[in-house]
Amino acid sequence: MAAESPVESLLEEATCPLCLEYFTDPVITDCGHNFCRGCLSQCWEGPGPAITCPQCRETVQQRNFRPNRQLANMVELVKRLSLQAPKGAGGEHQGVCGEHQEALKLFCDEDQTPICVICHLSQAHRAHRVVPIQEAAQEYQGKIQAHLKTLREEREKLLGWKVTGEGRSQEYLKQTQAERQKIVAEFQQLRQFLEEQERLLLAQLEKLDEEIGRLQTDTVRKLSVQISHLSEGISELEGTCQKPASEFLQDMRSTLSRCEMGPFQPPEEISPELDERVRGFSRQTTALSETLRQFTDTLPSALEGSGGKFLGAFRQGEVSNGD
Repeated sequence: MAAESPVESLLEEATCPLCLEYFTDPVITDCGHNFCRGCLSQCWEGPGPAITCPQCRETVQQRNFRPNRQLANMVELVKRLSLQAPKGAGGEHQGVCGEHQEALKLFCDEDQTPICVICHLSQAHRAHRVVPIQEAAQEYQGKIQAHLKTLREEREKLLGWKVTGEGRSQEYLKQTQAERQKIVAEFQQLRQFLEEQERLLLAQLEKLDEEIGRLQTDTVRKLSVQISHLSEGISELEGTCQKPASEFLQDMRSTLSRCEMGPFQPPEEISPELDERVRGFSRQTTALSETLRQFTDTLPSALEGSGGKFLGAFRQGEVSNGD
């Protein structure tokens, strides 16, 4: 199979792979391929910001399309050269002058257009620099190949940046996943510690409640006995007072002695040790509240000091999805 001619290669480089026409408003994608902007718009499958590249099937973002001005300039040069690929085995096909119907064998360097011999003899091109069309093709092909080299190098550079960026992003994701696990573990330990302290304090408080309850029960029992005894004496004396005078005054000595039932025992005061334990719990609760308040104030400030402005903005709900 015959090797592809330089002219055919030049035409292929200037042709959009979708519409098979010269590039119109060419753009370059993340994956390094070039298309007409309008052709890519027709490939859109939905409202999302990404499509699949028609050549390599990679996902590309619309916002990353960049105008390829060098390629657009090259296409304009190719258009002006009006070159066509060779056809058939009978020799090279030459373009035909639209005005004189003669083969376009010459190239006007000043007007940048192929011309025929008659055009060269006309007043329009007589004073211009004119060279054989093949010589002009080789000259401009060299220029365009230099542009193509630059474009390919630029594409390779972009691909390298893409690979580097993806690798860096993966490393960052690994780091954030590791930090996520650390945070979960730290807060789990903190929750376990706080729950253990809560159970310990509540158990001590329950024990103190039981002791206070026993003291209260014993005090009520003793007072109830004295109240019952006193109530019986009062009832008996009230009954004596209701008797007739002759009967009431009999055995007055015994009646008076029953009036002297005291002294009665007051309830036992709460012991200093129990009182101190109750006060101690009150101090513990105050210290707990103050410690937790300091903790809730200090932790966010410490995190902001380590994480910079991002954590402060996150606490205030200022972090958007785009950031």
